[in-house]
Amino acid sequence: MTLESLGNNKLRIKNDYVREFLAEFLGIFVLMVFGVGINAQYTLSRGESNSTLAVTLGWSIAVSMGVWISGGVSGGHINPAVSLALAIVGKMKFRKMLVYWVAQYLGVFAGSACVYGIYYDALNHFDGGVRVAFGPNGTAGIWATYPNPKDFLRISSGFADQIFGTMMLMLCVMAVTDKKNMKPPDGMLPFCIGLIVFVIGTSYAMNCGYAINPARDISARIFTAVAGWGSQVFSAYNYWFWVPLVAPHIGAVFGAFVYLFFIGFHFDDSSEYDVEQKPGVLRDFQKSECLMTSEKKKEESASI
Repeated sequence: MTLESLGNNKLRIKNDYVREFLAEFLGIFVLMVFGVGINAQYTLSRGESNSTLAVTLGWSIAVSMGVWISGGVSGGHINPAVSLALAIVGKMKFRKMLVYWVAQYLGVFAGSACVYGIYYDALNHFDGGVRVAFGPNGTAGIWATYPNPKDFLRISSGFADQIFGTMMLMLCVMAVTDKKNMKPPDGMLPFCIGLIVFVIGTSYAMNCGYAINPARDISARIFTAVAGWGSQVFSAYNYWFWVPLVAPHIGAVFGAFVYLFFIGFHFDDSSEYDVEQKPGVLRDFQKSECLMTSEKKKEESASI
């Protein structure tokens, strides 16, 4: 008996909630291990090991990897705001959403702790063993998001920023996962979601770091509070911490309804996206591609 068959027969978990809990936990764990690791390398090298563009690209790939790992089992939400929006629009049950939430928040905490352990010596070298949240030797921003240190951002503007960024995330996620729309092949979905995160990061990171994921921020912030940075990670910037916790939930729900109102409710029937329903140029192009493929197959059969 092979190890794979042993796992399928003896170790396979049949309870859907448990399997989806594990998938969401591992998916967001991978997201954080890569994403926070990128932040750590950039900060602890004082910008020598990464560029800001590399950081944004790295986070996008981290999201893709997390979705690829968990998507086949749980759908790869790895974001409580996404899970809430899908529950509100009827695409998942609320009791399942709560399971996802627990997995997501715990997964972020575990990922944060893992990065801390890996970079522990580098942290001590950087700050002399004294954990400082902000300033030249500040490292709290490796884990959680904060407003731009130039201190120009109002709380209300930051709140709107997080609502808007998460709205755009959810709007695009709804589009690329809608079978009635131009849904890409399932294997390409994680890549597409990574691209969504990349474009948000390159356009809306300046104000407050585009958290757009409540678990990614608050669980990492809690970790820093207990790991030596103290309560300042909550009190800083006029108690900023609640903004990336609350606003993304609102933004994701709003984004889901925006997509449904403008696009999702208006398809003619329940069939999947069909070549005949596509806009003229795209329809004609894909018809010609299908025709060329068919003729090529006929030629190959004739030659045989």
